[in-house]
Amino acid sequence: MIRQPIQLRTRIVISVLSILAMFVAYEAIAMRQSRINPKQTVVPGITSLWDGIQKMTTPNRRGETWLVEDVKATYGRLFLGLGLGIGLSIIIGVAMGAYPWVEAFFVPAVSFFAKIPPTAMLAVYFVLFGTKTEMFVAMVGLSVFFTLAQSIYQVAKKDVSDHSVFKAYSLGATSPEVIYEVLWKQILPRVIESIRLQIGPAMVFLIAAEYVVGDVGIGYRIRIQSRILNMNVVYIYLVMLGGSGLLMDWSLTQLRRKLCPWFGE
Repeated sequence: MIRQPIQLRTRIVISVLSILAMFVAYEAIAMRQSRINPKQTVVPGITSLWDGIQKMTTPNRRGETWLVEDVKATYGRLFLGLGLGIGLSIIIGVAMGAYPWVEAFFVPAVSFFAKIPPTAMLAVYFVLFGTKTEMFVAMVGLSVFFTLAQSIYQVAKKDVSDHSVFKAYSLGATSPEVIYEVLWKQILPRVIESIRLQIGPAMVFLIAAEYVVGDVGIGYRIRIQSRILNMNVVYIYLVMLGGSGLLMDWSLTQLRRKLCPWFGE
């Protein structure tokens, strides 16, 4: 039967086998490429990947390591941009869902800019903010703001019934109390889920910008190393991006479960 549950132990074993299968398949492809061209670096083997880790962690003449500098730059920009975008989107999104006059003012602009791919606006960000940290933070923050504000607005408007609002007013609640106790607490799990879904796109926009104009960061390093076919470094950075994305996704899921246990899985 479809959707028949399986035991936790069985699920863990299958997941481990899946990961092992990926490693085996990758190593098989690497060995095949090496037989065709012993000097190839396009699909490096496992031992070559270890050499890439050493390159990333070996200090240069200035005492800097690629790994430390790139992680600081990329994730510093990412978290600053996410903080800016999430904070603004919560304020504007909740206000649009609560007050029709705010909705009428912001919805046209938010809906319009939410449809423009942020990577298509890179030239605009370069002109307005230059190519320093401010540009990366602004691009991540604004790209998250428009789509997330639209999601929060729709949730606040559709998932909170008028009956709940009127009942709170009849019990003597003020407008700020209704917004926090009724509207915000009901939409919180959906807000966390929307934030979780924004992490992937935000990382895509940031890496793309670093790839084009960055002088430090993971996107910049991937560009430089891929040009000289140091793919053992590139693949390690890709694994880092995937792992960090999974960690942030898992963290937000656990936060939602803790803050909103009534919401379910």
